[in-house]
Amino acid sequence: MRLTIHTTDSLRVVPNPSPRRFRLAAVAALTVATTMTACSVGSSPHGELAQDKQILTDCDASSPPASDIQVDGTGSSDTKEITEERMAAIEQVVRTTAICSGRLRVSVFSASSAATATLFDGPLLLHGATDNARLKRAAVVVDDAMTEIRDAYGPAVAGLKGKGSDITAEYRLAGEWINQVGGDFRLHLFILTDGFQNVGIDLGKRAISKQEAAELANKTAMPKLPGASVTVAGLGRVAGTPPRSDVVEGLVTYYDALCKKTGAAKCVSVTDYASEGR
Repeated sequence: MRLTIHTTDSLRVVPNPSPRRFRLAAVAALTVATTMTACSVGSSPHGELAQDKQILTDCDASSPPASDIQVDGTGSSDTKEITEERMAAIEQVVRTTAICSGRLRVSVFSASSAATATLFDGPLLLHGATDNARLKRAAVVVDDAMTEIRDAYGPAVAGLKGKGSDITAEYRLAGEWINQVGGDFRLHLFILTDGFQNVGIDLGKRAISKQEAAELANKTAMPKLPGASVTVAGLGRVAGTPPRSDVVEGLVTYYDALCKKTGAAKCVSVTDYASEGR
């Protein structure tokens, strides 16, 4: 499965009750949160190299990405289909992080910041004397990282403590991590979750108004993440019957408000992980 991403900072995701439009918005959103452009090319080695060259062109050499991917490991979104969608999204972030000489952390979480397990944490570097030589190493580096992440995922989720979902705790962990990483890295936080927080604030599966979402966000203590890019993806994607569109719209509004409270440079909250037709 391949995730095709097109970057343009001018895009802005607007919640819409149409499932199709939600999915299309997700593609744009994951794009905005990353600093990369991938062209839609064939699967040939030459086509893949062209795609990687375009990603490299859009890398910010002065602020390499520190990509922090936090995956909700609770049962409400535990299906094979959702897991594979998340893995496809993770792979795209891994590839871009490697090409841009960044650092990656991937974790799963449940009921608290303590109930978190790290699947991968380290630099992603492509060695070689030229750009082409380094880019030709991308596939191996990405495959190795994804193998490690996939192998660790199942046991890590099974070992998570607690049955609740504390999504807001992951923002604080991201802030602590980027401070530890230091240097000139820029935080790109991806939280892959259905959005149904039930620790501290219980969102339940009910619709909340824009005003209520803003009030709930205002009551939530949030860390400062200046300059960061924050994407919350998968909102409303649950095992079983999907929630109504107004419920999902409330989640989008709530997570947008939470992100703005952190002072992040970019805030994107969407329903899906990848493009249609995969």
